[in-house]
Amino acid sequence: MPSTLDQLKSVTTVVADTGDFESIAKYTPQDATTNPSLILAAAKKPEYASLIDTAIQYGKQNGSTPEEQASAALDRLLVEFGKEILKIVPGRVSTEVDATLSFDTDATIEKALKIISLYESQGISKDRILIKIASTWEGIQAAKILESKYKIHCNLTLLFSFVQAVACAEAGVTLISPFVGRILDWYKASTGKSYSGADDPGVISVKRIYNYYKKFNYDTIVMGASFRNSGEIKALTGVDFLTISPGLLEELLNSNEDLPVVLSKELAKDSPDEKVSYINDEPNYRFLFNEDAMATEKLSEGIRKFAADAHVLLNILKEKIQA
Repeated sequence: MPSTLDQLKSVTTVVADTGDFESIAKYTPQDATTNPSLILAAAKKPEYASLIDTAIQYGKQNGSTPEEQASAALDRLLVEFGKEILKIVPGRVSTEVDATLSFDTDATIEKALKIISLYESQGISKDRILIKIASTWEGIQAAKILESKYKIHCNLTLLFSFVQAVACAEAGVTLISPFVGRILDWYKASTGKSYSGADDPGVISVKRIYNYYKKFNYDTIVMGASFRNSGEIKALTGVDFLTISPGLLEELLNSNEDLPVVLSKELAKDSPDEKVSYINDEPNYRFLFNEDAMATEKLSEGIRKFAADAHVLLNILKEKIQA
């Protein structure tokens, strides 16, 4: 019997969710995702000191003030981690735009173009990069322009609602990352109940989005993310992609549990959802999103957390630049 991880790979593309590229190779994922929190954790490890040194040197040469130098160094650090990850995975790496830009369409586009330019300066094609953007209204609009005008692939992250997912598909984004575990966290905290498997609210959300996309022939990839346990992963077997932390990858690798397929294009045809549209109706989008207390709270919380960790990284780089 093949491992549970190998069974999963036979029907779903497995992605490693980590900035610690030393831990990736044994699981042979197709892609990898990062975010400021993961990069911050990895950057504190001594084995990655050389990447920080490279970023510091770049920052010193590309800014007139310590703040500008630290910002340039952070961009380069994200690319340095991505570059190393791409030596291990055959597919793409997701690199995140600064979360403080989540409500600024133009600034998000500018930062995305900067990140792509840095990758290309290192000999890496934009086809191997997913620019990761928070799923705000402004972020979705930025992704629409990046995809259509610049042919830059985007990963819309911090996605918690059906409304966000529909707008992303209409915007033609390459991939979305609905956050399964964080949805579960909210429901457990607000109801006091425990959930598992197919009853998990995060699992239910991703299933609905996947079935809607397949029923109406959207090309946007659904990549479940932010898992709290392997049961959530198993309950989404058959979804397009799953991005999984090294700890849960290890658990799946060491298991031989039979893994039935739960999601497929054929089953999606029975989805009860009718086709809707939000991408050109900002007032209705914002109202419907605001009606979803879970999504509203978790998006705000996620942006704050990523922005805070990016700020910590900036301060670390600034101190090193000034040392």
